[in-house]
Amino acid sequence: MNEIETRILNINVDDLRKKLLNLKLPIVKKENQINDIYDFNDKRLLANKGYARIRTIQNMLDNTIHYYMTVKKLLSQEKYKIMEENETEILSGDEGKKIFVALGLSNISSIKKYRESYKYKHSLIEIDINDKSFCPFPYIEIETSKEDELKEIVHFLGYTLADTTSKTIYEILNEKGIKGI
Repeated sequence: MNEIETRILNINVDDLRKKLLNLKLPIVKKENQINDIYDFNDKRLLANKGYARIRTIQNMLDNTIHYYMTVKKLLSQEKYKIMEENETEILSGDEGKKIFVALGLSNISSIKKYRESYKYKHSLIEIDINDKSFCPFPYIEIETSKEDELKEIVHFLGYTLADTTSKTIYEILNEKGIKGI
């Protein structure tokens, strides 16, 4: 599946939550995540703006734990970030890790994050609050397969497309002088 992504930085989380709740958008995710990032020793996946990941999700809405195995690859970064994403739910995070290691990948980073997601038509508006040791500021990530919905969301949240970025989180952190991976 290809997804269109953009981020908006410099947000006020409390104001954003109020706005989303006033719009009566349903909350579809409240979760703590551990994102274990895998790559080859030469970091060729990250160098090509892709990665392999095992995500452990503690779903706070229904008190369950889920594991996902994902491979992402950047397709375009012109107007928005367009990623090819292949993901499947797995029964065990440890088994997924063993598969990546058997393929020659190593765990290069483990990133903890809180994510709160709201649904708008076919899109997700996600508030991401990472562990401060990785990323010291919150941001919005908008994920969709429809460009017109992305524009609608940016507008009704009170932003313009100029406020968005197609950069990866690693590029953003690097520009701010913060070492990501």
